Amino acid sequence: MEIAANTSYHEELSEIQVKLMQCIDKNPGIRYRELLRLTSLANGVLTYHLKVLERSCLINVDRKKIRTSRYYTVNIPPEESDLIGYFRNDIVRQIIVFLLEHELCTFDEIVERFKKSPSTISWRLKRLKDAGIISVYYGEYQLYKVTNREVVAEVLYKYKESYVTRIIDNYTQMIEEL
Repeated sequence: MEIAANTSYHEELSEIQVKLMQCIDKNPGIRYRELLRLTSLANGVLTYHLKVLERSCLINVDRKKIRTSRYYTVNIPPEESDLIGYFRNDIVRQIIVFLLEHELCTFDEIVERFKKSPSTISWRLKRLKDAGIISVYYGEYQLYKVTNREVVAEVLYKYKESYVTRIIDNYTQMIEEL
């Protein structure tokens, strides 16, 4: 979606605001710090322009988590933005893909697959369970499963390009810092 061409407010938006809209559209669920890095704007300047865009109803801001805000264009439905916020974390996204591929998984299978500490995996799984993205079946083993497979898979597929772009951006930044 080309924000500059498709927004009726284009004449009223500053160059910075158009740039922010394009950045948010390309990276749904982007955090404030990521916007600072990508735009190279000063903290106060970024805050001002984001507030203008939010008051103009051109972006939505998810402030559910303490000290973390995620930004979305208004064309992303709330049920998708709730998932996207979780999917922007690489390990969480990989866990969800693993669960989609394997239907039911034990905790040990997930820990073995990702070679992360059990406490790290447990914390991620708890957050996903609390968000309703996965469910846990208790028995001899705890079995983890994606709650709404079709919706989760659709959102993952729909926004996969923004995740790939983020990985490439992170890799490029690491190389530049060497």
